[in-house]
Amino acid sequence: MDILFLLLVLLVVTRTFAELAERVSLPAIAGELTAGVALGLALQVFQGNFPGLWSATQSETYDSIVHLGMFFLLLLAGIRMEPLDFARSSRSAILVAFGGMVVPMAAGITIGMVALPDSPLKNVQCLFLGTALAITAVPVTVRIFMDIGELDSRVGKTVVAAAVWDDLFSLFLLALLIAAIGSNNGMHFGLEDGAMLLGKVLLFFAVTIPVGLFVFPMLARYFKNLHFPEVDFSMLLIGALAYATFAEKMEMHFIVGAFLAGIFFHPKSVDPAVYRRVEAQVSGITRGFLAPVFFVSVGLQMDYTAVTMAPVFLVTLCLVALVSKFIGAGVPAHWVGLSNRESLMVGIGMGGRGAVELIVAGVALEAGLFLQPSPTPPIVESLYSSIVVMALVTTLATPILLKRVVRTKKLFPRTRAARELRQSESNTD
Repeated sequence: MDILFLLLVLLVVTRTFAELAERVSLPAIAGELTAGVALGLALQVFQGNFPGLWSATQSETYDSIVHLGMFFLLLLAGIRMEPLDFARSSRSAILVAFGGMVVPMAAGITIGMVALPDSPLKNVQCLFLGTALAITAVPVTVRIFMDIGELDSRVGKTVVAAAVWDDLFSLFLLALLIAAIGSNNGMHFGLEDGAMLLGKVLLFFAVTIPVGLFVFPMLARYFKNLHFPEVDFSMLLIGALAYATFAEKMEMHFIVGAFLAGIFFHPKSVDPAVYRRVEAQVSGITRGFLAPVFFVSVGLQMDYTAVTMAPVFLVTLCLVALVSKFIGAGVPAHWVGLSNRESLMVGIGMGGRGAVELIVAGVALEAGLFLQPSPTPPIVESLYSSIVVMALVTTLATPILLKRVVRTKKLFPRTRAARELRQSESNTD
């Protein structure tokens, strides 16, 4: 079967690129995304030489596997949020997260308002740009700070905690965006439509959050009495699928439900040993199989003429993505007492994007967000590709810039406020 050969090829290529990325101290996701883009380009250019592979990428089977990859990527991202120890840094992290979301969000919307042509979809397109710039990739952030040996430092905990809060804020924005896209593809999206969609989003969270906080732990205690194989993994999937189905009923994308279900699976609701085992299982099937499939689909959907169709817009988007996160997160970090160097690390560390952003772009592409106005101008036609390139650039740039700052840690002296805050925290402990 061609689909099996396709899966064999893409797994070999993406695993090779991921290993190369790790060997040069870059996150594996950077290698996987690069492999996906490169393989997607190769299949497009040489589709005549490999007709079986190309036809397999256009099949419903491959499309279904890609959607399953979206589901598991968001489920894994949610699972890995709660265990992060950010109690000490929550006070500063919330402010950092707020700035790290609001500034890029405003910057993205502003870029859209200025650069995009008028159309019935312009407001939703601008909201899409703002949401894409606001997201911070938690798994990428964790891995970067692990690689540079700063995960357990105050800066590392602040950045990771802020990234978690940032993604929680972005989750709500994502729900609104997806609902808006699904509302007649955003056509004539007005205040009444917005109020209706907001009501459905609020209803979704009003139901799922109490269920996750109170019902999930109660069921977990009951599941201990069940004896069929892999009961915990099955129950997690049942909960995630139920949340995903409910999200679709509320006119949102199923990935929102998968993400939220994952958040409520943590060592406080289940036995820590069970959590570690199930997390490893989800990670294995996601990162070992489904994630590479998804990243290749990103490459297949890219229009590589974006670099020449709208080069100024593409460069501007990449620069704004990095600078807006740097200012939005770095300045609040300095306000709460971090040193100049620490604030610099926070601003840089919050800049990495990842799979969630690419999934948002994929959802928008499927919904036809980039088809208006008609005929489609080059800048709108290249929006999807520009977001993918921006995600790749920020994912590659973040660890490189952070390592340069770590190597020059004596460049900036610690501020008096930072010393006083550290002293007060040690006295509190």
